[in-house]
Amino acid sequence: MDQDIVIVGGGAGGLELAARLGRRLGRREGRRRVLLIDRSIFHLWKPTLHEVAAGSLDSHQEGLSYPFLARRNNFSFAFGELTGVDPVARTIELAAVKDEAGDRLIPPRTLPYGTLVLAIGSGSNLFDTPGAAEHAHFLENVADAEAFNRHLVAAFLAAAYSSHRTLNIAIVGAGATGVELSTELIEGHDELSSGLAEDQRFGLTVTLVEAAPRILGGLPERVADKAVRALEAKGVRLLTGAKVERVRADGLDTTAGDVPADLTVWAAGVKSPERNRAFALETGRLNQFIVDDHLRTSAPGVYAMGDCAEAPGPGGRPVPARAQAAAQQAAYLSRTLVDPSRDPGPFVYRDRGSLVSLGGEGGVGSLMGGLGGPNFLVEGLIARWVYMGLHLDHHRAIIGAPRTLLLALSRLLHRRVSGRLKLH
Repeated sequence: MDQDIVIVGGGAGGLELAARLGRRLGRREGRRRVLLIDRSIFHLWKPTLHEVAAGSLDSHQEGLSYPFLARRNNFSFAFGELTGVDPVARTIELAAVKDEAGDRLIPPRTLPYGTLVLAIGSGSNLFDTPGAAEHAHFLENVADAEAFNRHLVAAFLAAAYSSHRTLNIAIVGAGATGVELSTELIEGHDELSSGLAEDQRFGLTVTLVEAAPRILGGLPERVADKAVRALEAKGVRLLTGAKVERVRADGLDTTAGDVPADLTVWAAGVKSPERNRAFALETGRLNQFIVDDHLRTSAPGVYAMGDCAEAPGPGGRPVPARAQAAAQQAAYLSRTLVDPSRDPGPFVYRDRGSLVSLGGEGGVGSLMGGLGGPNFLVEGLIARWVYMGLHLDHHRAIIGAPRTLLLALSRLLHRRVSGRLKLH
């Protein structure tokens, strides 16, 4: 292959693709062939953002530096945010980089590419709900999760010394993120309360609001039923069939009534940003780049993968926005781009099941369709091990098995010493 590959977006899929290509292509003519661009300087597995938000995971301990990963996997890394694509000139535009005071550190840049892969992810779908953008927190990236955690710690402190000593949190959207966040918040509060004086303990109410008739709509009903029982046992208030009509600073207006909330998290829906429409590529209803069954966009030499791509999937529906889909697409594109002369055939998404963390050592329900058929259900401690295994397998793909083992051991020891909840 005579041209360089530029990958924009260092999420699970983009990073795994860069690592696979970097290791396989190696160096040629004294330079690395693959360039990864991301607007963050370190990588964190996106399915763990709810743990960062709740304070049960330290992003600075768990995060992996992109320059370190680039050196280890033989690709290059550049810091920046995509603002434009010119398929004719085969160039991309990166925004200026500024510090917290607004002073410019790096000017806008124009970079050439031979082959471009867009893996820039997606954002939240607010469904034009009034007040959502102003009053709700989001969990789209590490910065969002850390910002929510800072507000959460402040709210914990205020509730502990308030006259009513209660804290209300509302989570809009009962998909995997909403369900997992609710359990992390409950368990974090329980751990905090056990260390407070009696007159500083406060009550926490977590309300999970879902417009659909049931939670975890993308998963089989048996999994959702298990999750409902686990959530109710933990004290999470479930409000299904309730559409949010307005988000206020102090709560939600829903079709099922008022929901008081000191903090609101929006975890409903997936939609790519409007700026995707300005990149001279065909986009769909949710601003995702429309790709064919080879993950090619409407422009020659430009591919898209992960949440930012609308790819044909099973039953005529798009490939779902899941980490496993991005990982499968990374494996597929690595074969395609290493040797473009060979056609690997169309990309076929295979649903290998879904896992939902419900906290604790035995509080995980899962469906592993690829192991025992569409109705094979695992739960409890076995499911917890499988859930942890998926996380570790992602790390293994980018840093290798020995370093993954050390990372897992380090995290375990840190939690044993510092406790489950991070308040600083």
